[in-house]
Amino acid sequence: MAPSLLTTPSQALAFLTPGARRRGSQPAPPRVYFSSARLPRHSALRVRASVAIEKETPESEPPPTFLREDGSGAGSGSVRERFETMIRRVQGEVCAALEEADGSGKRFVEDVWSRPGGGGGISRVLQDGRVFEKAGVNVSVVYGVMPPDAYRAAKGAAGKNGAAEDQKAGPVPFFAAGISSVLHPKNPFAPTLHFNYRYFETDAPKDTPGAPRQWWFGGGTDLTPSYIIEEDVKHFHSVQKQACDKFDPSFYPRFKKWCDDYFYIKHRNERRGLGGIFFDDLNDYDQEMLLGFATECAGSVVPAYIPIIERRKDTPFTEEHKAWQQLRRGRYVEFNLVYDRGTTFGLKTGGRIESILVSLPLTARWQYDHAPEEGTEEWKLLDACINPKEWL
Repeated sequence: MAPSLLTTPSQALAFLTPGARRRGSQPAPPRVYFSSARLPRHSALRVRASVAIEKETPESEPPPTFLREDGSGAGSGSVRERFETMIRRVQGEVCAALEEADGSGKRFVEDVWSRPGGGGGISRVLQDGRVFEKAGVNVSVVYGVMPPDAYRAAKGAAGKNGAAEDQKAGPVPFFAAGISSVLHPKNPFAPTLHFNYRYFETDAPKDTPGAPRQWWFGGGTDLTPSYIIEEDVKHFHSVQKQACDKFDPSFYPRFKKWCDDYFYIKHRNERRGLGGIFFDDLNDYDQEMLLGFATECAGSVVPAYIPIIERRKDTPFTEEHKAWQQLRRGRYVEFNLVYDRGTTFGLKTGGRIESILVSLPLTARWQYDHAPEEGTEEWKLLDACINPKEWL
């Protein structure tokens, strides 16, 4: 889900680990979806991770906070504390809305974990519901030390808030908190949604004493339909614009373009979907303002998405519609595994594989040399992915 807790989209919370309990009191199917797949012990990624990430401990219940008891911890009123409060609230609101929309009586499976040095997370996944093939909503609050290449994967661009990239030569202490979700409906006319909002801080590396602490916000919400239904796409983008306009009228056009540029599948020369908003490394505004902005955007997920699901979840479809959806799901997989910065971060820090890949759909399809006939609904979707449009 994604991507990595610290960066982009889909795997935003790549550290989630098997926990111990299920939300709610209703009976639920056997837990067959959380295998214990791990990177091999001899893997170079696992070796690097051994100095970066502490071993997780499964917990039976979520604690009141995952923050350490220090000056930035619980009761401090810090950005860390308020961001954790926000993402945990949003996780609950989104999961409740999805369970209601699914209507199957299924509940999200919940795994809770912690780390001895501080931090932890909550992973929630619903699979094989009536409406949702797979829906994951994860939160994580993590302290650790990143190898330099993991820092670069998380940061992407050169640092803006203080030290330059070449100053980060040694292991980098970090704090990160985020919420990440990917929702894959069964119906081809109901779009996939991804959202991710995160807050990140680094301290001076051990070999660069005195380097300034850096912080930034990142995130976004984007829509990936298999078919263009303009009413739905315009509704989704209008909600994103309303959230942005409350803080700065330049945000929506700026972050809409950023989203189109980020979710670009270079080897296909097309975008993953029809965009939304995306921003990263954002620290050139007041910190309180950006906290409010991230909170507003995260709170807009339910009103942006649930009305679309309610309109489309029971739309009749054919095998041909389903096959096209599976081909587009293949594009989703390609982007997440090849380009998503979150996936890269999770792998380089030794995150739990099941959580790193929670954004992937249960089913997808690759068909040799497939090209939709010009003028068809499938062709219109592909054209919009190749040539991004202004929806408002």
